[in-house]
Amino acid sequence: MPLYINFPSWIHPEIFPGIPFLSLFRWYGLMYVFAFGTAFFVFKKQMAEGALDTKNYKANMDDVFSFFTFSILMLLIGARVFSCLIYDTSGLYWKKPWLIFWPFDENWNFTGLAGMSYHGGFVGGLLGMIIWCLWHKKPVLKWIDVMGVSIPLGYTFGRLGNFLNGELFGRVTTMPWGMVFPNARRFSVSIPWVREIVEKIGMPLADGQTLVNLPRHPSQLYEAFFEGIVLFLILWFVRKKKPFDGFILGLYPIGYGVFRFFIEYFREPDAELGYRIAAVQDAPTYLNLSWGNISTGQILCLLMIAAGIGILIALSIRQQILKKRSQIKH
Repeated sequence: MPLYINFPSWIHPEIFPGIPFLSLFRWYGLMYVFAFGTAFFVFKKQMAEGALDTKNYKANMDDVFSFFTFSILMLLIGARVFSCLIYDTSGLYWKKPWLIFWPFDENWNFTGLAGMSYHGGFVGGLLGMIIWCLWHKKPVLKWIDVMGVSIPLGYTFGRLGNFLNGELFGRVTTMPWGMVFPNARRFSVSIPWVREIVEKIGMPLADGQTLVNLPRHPSQLYEAFFEGIVLFLILWFVRKKKPFDGFILGLYPIGYGVFRFFIEYFREPDAELGYRIAAVQDAPTYLNLSWGNISTGQILCLLMIAAGIGILIALSIRQQILKKRSQIKH
C-alpha cells in the first residue's frame, strides 16, 4: 500500500475550469471573500459583547464597515508591495514600481495581482487600523485587539486557498500524509536519496521513467490549522481575560510568529531566496537538512515575536504607570 496521497485530480485553481470568462473566477479569490467575511463575523460578535464600547461611545456598524474597508485596503497594499519588493529576486519591481499594481503581462494577458506576502499584509493592515483609529478618534488599542481576535479564523481560508491552488507546498517527506502536488519539482530517479524515498513509500515507477514527483508536506493545511484555528481559539479564550487593552496586539504576533517559525521547517522556502542563515551550505530548499537553516519567512517571524514581546512589555509598564496615577488621585 503506497504511503502517500495524490493531490485530488478534481481540484483546479479555477472554480469553473475550461469555461471561457468563468475560468477567471478562482478558488483563491473566493477564499479571500470567505476570509474577510469570517473575520467580519467574529468582529461583529465581539462588538455585540461590548468589546468596543467606552463610557461615552457605543460602536456602530457604520464605523465597523469603514474600519474594515480601510484596514483591508491597506492590508492588500502592504501584502502586494512586500511580495514584490522583498520576495521577488528579479529586481523588476524596484526598477518599474508601477508594475506592482499592474494586473497584465507584457502581452496584455490578464494575470491578476499574483503574489501576496502575509508579513506585508500584517504591516499594512496594522498601519491601516492605527491610521483609521487616530483619524476617527477611536481607542486604538481596543479596536486593534478586537481585530486581532478576528483575523486568525479568516486566515484559515487564505491557506485553504493556497492548498486549492496547489501552491506553497512543503518539503519532501516520507510521512504517510505526504501529498504529491502536480506543480512540484520532479527529481531524477537515478539520485540515490530519491530512489530510497521511492522504495520507502512504495511509489510505483513506470518502465523507463526518469523523473518522479515526490510527496510533500501539505504545509498549507498545517498553517491553516495552527496559525488559523488554534491561534484563534487561544485569542478567543484570552479576549475577556486580558489584563489591559493592547494585550492581543502583542500576543497575536507572538503566537503567529511561533507557529509559523516552526512550520517553516516543513514548508519549502522560495528557491530564489534560499536560506538567509545557513548552517549547512548549499542545502536544497526542498529538503530539511538542518534546523539551523533559516529562511526569510522565519527571520520575519522572529521580528514579529520580538515586536510582540516589546509591545507587551511597553504596554505593561504603561498600565502600571496609569494605575499608580489613578491611586495617587484617589
